Amino acid sequence: MIASLRGTVLDISLTSAVIETGGVGISVQATPTTLSRLRVGQEAFLHTELIVREDSLTLFGFAEADERDVFTTLMSAKGVGAKLALAMLAVHTPDALRRAVAQEDVAALKRVPGLGPKGAQRILIDLAGRLGPALGSQPAPSSAAGPQAQAPARDEPHPDVVAALTQLGWNESSARQAVTAVAADSAVDDAADTAALLRASLRWLGSARRG
Repeated sequence: MIASLRGTVLDISLTSAVIETGGVGISVQATPTTLSRLRVGQEAFLHTELIVREDSLTLFGFAEADERDVFTTLMSAKGVGAKLALAMLAVHTPDALRRAVAQEDVAALKRVPGLGPKGAQRILIDLAGRLGPALGSQPAPSSAAGPQAQAPARDEPHPDVVAALTQLGWNESSARQAVTAVAADSAVDDAADTAALLRASLRWLGSARRG
């Protein structure tokens, strides 16, 4: 098992990064929080989890060991694969997930794309007592420039964020509506880093679905 990865960051997108180690560029899937801490050209260290399937090998990277450990625990719940576990950590911090499970907060889990009431309830049952208590405040993600991206075209705001939302399970129409609404908010302007915009869009989509 590949437990960690250290190397130079070659490329960053909204859902993954390429890290070169030993002359090999390795693609790593990660959450917006983890990706926002990476910088192209600089050395990075990630805790990793390798998911082996019959037709693929996918490496997932995390800035904190706790996030990686929560990721693996989430996948032990019935119906939770790597994609859904990563989406849960894109919406919630590890401690927020611990609180949601401890408080049996179905509404909090329903904010995750692809999770309905029945699925959220099943996850709460499966994970009861397995994530442990909240560990305290999580490190705030860097407010510096996050994942690198080309300037979006004016006729579609932040197409990279829209694409990331669709990869996380939302349809394109809902994703575009969320990004447009969040980008228009005075609290999240064009100067905001893309990871922050993605998180804000996920929160907007979760609130809209509950409404």
